Amino acid sequence: MTIAAQYNNDFRAVTYPVRLYSGENTLENLPAELKRNRAKRAFIVCGRTVSRKTDLINHMRRILGDNCAGVYDEMDKDTSIAAVTAAAQAANAAKADMLISVGAGSVTQGTRVVAILMAEKRPVDELITQYPENAPAISPKLMEPKVPIINVLTAGTSAQNRAGSAVKDPNRNHRMEFFDPKTRPVAVFWDNEALMTAPLSLVKTTTISSVWRSTMNLGATRVAPLSEGDRLQAFRLSRYALEHLHDASDVSPRIAICAAAFLQNRDADDGGMSAGKHWVERVVYAFGTALFQMHAQVGQGEASAALSPTVLRQLGARNPQSMALIAQGMGVWQEGDPIEAAPERAAAELERLFNSIGAPTRVSQLGIPRETLPQICDNAMKNFNADPKREFIKERDMLQALIQTCW
Repeated sequence: MTIAAQYNNDFRAVTYPVRLYSGENTLENLPAELKRNRAKRAFIVCGRTVSRKTDLINHMRRILGDNCAGVYDEMDKDTSIAAVTAAAQAANAAKADMLISVGAGSVTQGTRVVAILMAEKRPVDELITQYPENAPAISPKLMEPKVPIINVLTAGTSAQNRAGSAVKDPNRNHRMEFFDPKTRPVAVFWDNEALMTAPLSLVKTTTISSVWRSTMNLGATRVAPLSEGDRLQAFRLSRYALEHLHDASDVSPRIAICAAAFLQNRDADDGGMSAGKHWVERVVYAFGTALFQMHAQVGQGEASAALSPTVLRQLGARNPQSMALIAQGMGVWQEGDPIEAAPERAAAELERLFNSIGAPTRVSQLGIPRETLPQICDNAMKNFNADPKREFIKERDMLQALIQTCW
């Protein structure tokens, strides 16, 4: 049986303008980016650690000079609605005409929501994805102009040049999802100094996330001709970063993860996801997102690592060709092997990779209470990226049993 992804000629590709700066002293280009975007009052959004335990924000303020309108440094890991609301109020008070996010995924996503809240005057419940009972999700159109955004990364993240954001509200059982293409960044910085501010623990979780995502993407049974190269290179870069993660003084694996995440996004923009996602990818993403949203001490990478082997073994048979492509890409399956063996081989190889860097491969290793698993599953039922058509509703019993098996 021949297993190979087929080219999909029915796709939609969208190219968004963004300037990318990578390497030594790239932050010196910030004034030029302000000028290019006709901005004079740039407002920095970041977290406490980078602001108060490193010199990065002070360095950026020196570069920006009088064009720095202020700093909000209370953005939290969970990207809470309280933090983004406070940041939007502070940015409006400073009369900001540009936002600069400094951080990884939480800050980058949060800054997009800050731009939305600065511009949209409707109640927040009218701005987020809606989930009608037993019907597909609805993403509202957000029409007001948004201030331009620059993203300065301290760790690689797929959030770096996207348009969607998730925010946590302690009064809701699921995350608040915002989407607005006008919040895509005008520039992204992979600056050596900025990336070296991140502790190795954060680099580890972002590397695990990138390895997981690039591995799942290998399972596409149809690929758009524009996106295949990006997908394969993202996988190579993720594996390179994983192999060199032990050297905390080397910036190369950190930039490799930034590049892998960027290519994963470009893959999607170039029509690479038009054939749909397989069940393993969808379920791990939905479970993992709900898990780390509920338990702040768990990183997204660790959540994906803990869930993936079991979900591969339990749901891989639903998409056998996808599993064979994943196992083949990982070098543990080849032509002539039984396709039924692919999920187990892919699961075992992921376990080996994650164990090699001390990542968990069972949910019980995450240090969370088992009694929260049913709520995690319920929260996973509302995840636009994983389940826009609400197919999970019909699978609720299976999913509740599956997350228990992942323990």
